[in-house]
Amino acid sequence: MPPRLPLACLPTPIARLERLSRLAGGPELWIKRDDHTGIELSGNKVRKLEFVLPEALEAGCDTLVTCGGIQSNHARATAAVAARLGLGCVLLLDAGPDPALQGNYLLDQWLGAEVRLIRPDQVPARMELMAGICAELAGRGRKGYILPLGASNGIGVMGYAAAVAELCAQEAELGFRFDAVVCPVGSGGTLAGLVLGRARCGHPGTIYGVPIAEDAAYFRPVLEGLLADAAAILGEPMDPARAELNFLDGYAGRGYGLSRPEELDSIRLVARTEGILLDPVYTGKAMHGLLAELRKGRFAGLDRILFLHTGGLFGNFQFLPPTSGH
Repeated sequence: MPPRLPLACLPTPIARLERLSRLAGGPELWIKRDDHTGIELSGNKVRKLEFVLPEALEAGCDTLVTCGGIQSNHARATAAVAARLGLGCVLLLDAGPDPALQGNYLLDQWLGAEVRLIRPDQVPARMELMAGICAELAGRGRKGYILPLGASNGIGVMGYAAAVAELCAQEAELGFRFDAVVCPVGSGGTLAGLVLGRARCGHPGTIYGVPIAEDAAYFRPVLEGLLADAAAILGEPMDPARAELNFLDGYAGRGYGLSRPEELDSIRLVARTEGILLDPVYTGKAMHGLLAELRKGRFAGLDRILFLHTGGLFGNFQFLPPTSGH
């Protein structure tokens, strides 16, 4: 594995969802609490950053440059890590006019990041815009490092490849292995890492991704590209086109960051039965998809399913009414 900078609080705990399992029927439901990774509730993002940051530091970069939506968990996690390490941070966030200063957007500013807002029509040009920011930084004697959306690239994939090894050690302590692992899919890096880690560790469970925007047809080539990049970094043989990619498809709803009543109902169900808070952008949709598939009988015959809680608590605050600027 490439160099790793310890940032997260690991291993994250695994717990049985007893009451939710009884309500849902079917296999036992368990949860891996990657919302407990630390770095100001950075969730799954910090696992990726543990592998991305050594590359940035080795290259002599002093400023992290990344992008995302106005309530991006990845952008806020990057800002938190930059503050922890004494690095600069520039965030390119897409938003509508006059976004409310709340949730992750507020925390980005508290963490000292320079936030630049772009219009939705500028989103396709984000990589070019970030390259322009790095050119600006160079003109001031600084060196920027570009992190793609969600830190989902070949090096970022290593975070969840390593997480599978962590899971295997926890399963050995529990005395059983999970039949399936379910996670949200936003930019693809978490699912690609789990697929890579499963192959490297020989884990027998099936990995399922729940697209929270787009669909399986969109993500298959994305994941194949990420796996090819990761395999090249590791120098290990892998045919990404033959990788086992499984999805619970059809639960993206209205699209990225947009919720439906039934998704919010699933968030409330988990909160009220287990005291666990999911988020409306990623984990809420993924849990809604898992519960819907359980009702359809898709997982009949399995014993245990593990749900990966990737964090995102602050995304709930997008439902607050706009502030008066305070």
